[in-house]
Amino acid sequence: MARVTDQQVRKLREEMAKHGCAEVAAMRSGMHRNTGRKYLNTNRLPSDLRQPRSWRTRLDPFVEDWSAIEQRLVEAPELEGRILFEDLMLRRPGVYQEGQLRTFQRRVKVWRAHHGPDKEVFFPQDHRPGEALQTDFTWATELEVTIDGIPFPHMLCHVVLPYSNWGWITVCQSESMLALRRGVPAALVQLGRVPQFHQTDNSTAATHQVTAAAEALGHGKRDFNAEYLDLMTHYDMKPRTIGIGKSEQNGDVEALNGALKRRLNQHLLLRGSRDFETVEAWETWAQDICRAVNERRPRIEAELAAMRPLRVVAFQEFEEMQTRITTESTLVVKRNTYSVPPRLIGEHVRVRLYEMRLEVWHGGKRVLELPRLVGRRNHHIDYRHIIDSLLRKPGAFARFRHRSDLFPSPVWHLAFDALERSLGERKGEVAYLRLLHLASKTMECDVEAALTRLVELGEVPEPERVKDLMGVAKPVQAPVIAPLVVNLKEFDALLDLAVAEAV
Repeated sequence: MARVTDQQVRKLREEMAKHGCAEVAAMRSGMHRNTGRKYLNTNRLPSDLRQPRSWRTRLDPFVEDWSAIEQRLVEAPELEGRILFEDLMLRRPGVYQEGQLRTFQRRVKVWRAHHGPDKEVFFPQDHRPGEALQTDFTWATELEVTIDGIPFPHMLCHVVLPYSNWGWITVCQSESMLALRRGVPAALVQLGRVPQFHQTDNSTAATHQVTAAAEALGHGKRDFNAEYLDLMTHYDMKPRTIGIGKSEQNGDVEALNGALKRRLNQHLLLRGSRDFETVEAWETWAQDICRAVNERRPRIEAELAAMRPLRVVAFQEFEEMQTRITTESTLVVKRNTYSVPPRLIGEHVRVRLYEMRLEVWHGGKRVLELPRLVGRRNHHIDYRHIIDSLLRKPGAFARFRHRSDLFPSPVWHLAFDALERSLGERKGEVAYLRLLHLASKTMECDVEAALTRLVELGEVPEPERVKDLMGVAKPVQAPVIAPLVVNLKEFDALLDLAVAEAV
């Protein structure tokens, strides 16, 4: 029989007050009339009448081994219930079954609550208006944003004011100092104000390893990087970080990361598409969402009133360095290799390294812009820069160190394999290089479309066949003209005639 609840008894008394009939009140409350009379004769609820049970309803299945389990928990309180149970099953085969795992884990949980070590206590903090900016990085790949149809894995540099929850974002591809140099000033420009502190976690963008002296003193803090301190000095903010392994100290921005991505996801659903023409278009769209939310933050006025006006020029967003173009028509920046046009070989250039790109400057002019590579020992070789040289030296293609970059998409691999099978290794490589040369002089997408068509038909994608599909006009042959033979006697006759007329 079902146990009567407090809600049923409240319903019983309401019905009784309406019409005064105990049987009808009990029926409408879903209980027997005798049970209804019992609760009408007392002012207490079922939860008040229920006595706590102090006995077990079934035998303890772990009674024989629990003392040994307790001893192991005393010696190593961090042991997990699952590991202890798996070890128990190995030591007592046939005694315990996998289905008893949950029961065992509950016993361990109760033991920890009664006899285990104390857990860490968290103390909620009252934030002061305009005291500090908090910055954190969060992956946005889960939003499934695409740029011109191509998946765009990236991060967001999220800057918030914890008192009002005002926030601003910039797109980045790593937790780098370059991302901070862009994200923090962008937020300050939007505010037009500067707080007293800037707080981050212990990412390598702002901090580096704990010094031996600090570790000996037990400070548990990492030292700030010189570049990060320059940024703080420029805006007259004091750097502040959280304890190592204490992510809860940055909890405000951590919590707002999830709220931000949920909000962006909802607006993407309303938009009906997650595709944007450029990275800049996606960033602008997301910042418009942040701006609309910030305007509805009721505490932002108190934040702005407590901060100093922003009176400095923007901090330099890029990192600048000088390098020389190698004989391989490449430059190396942060241990990553980029190709450049061969006309720059041997020249000294200035490189401006941004979070998402790098610019190559020569003679006071920007001559090239390239996507920035993340990590170390990566390479970005544009076949358009080197294809003319490769056609003159096709033998270099076979063992070219960065050969993988010369296949723009999977269909180019298929075309190369088909050419090698049909024409042989050497002639196939030359034919493939001619296809790359055609793409560099026309449109890569048109060449790729023709290659896809030929691969689907099972035909060999030779350059001339690709040109036919693309409708590339063949050079017109100049007509053969016979050499002009001059008869000098005709000129003599003309001179004689002119002399006769003069006489």
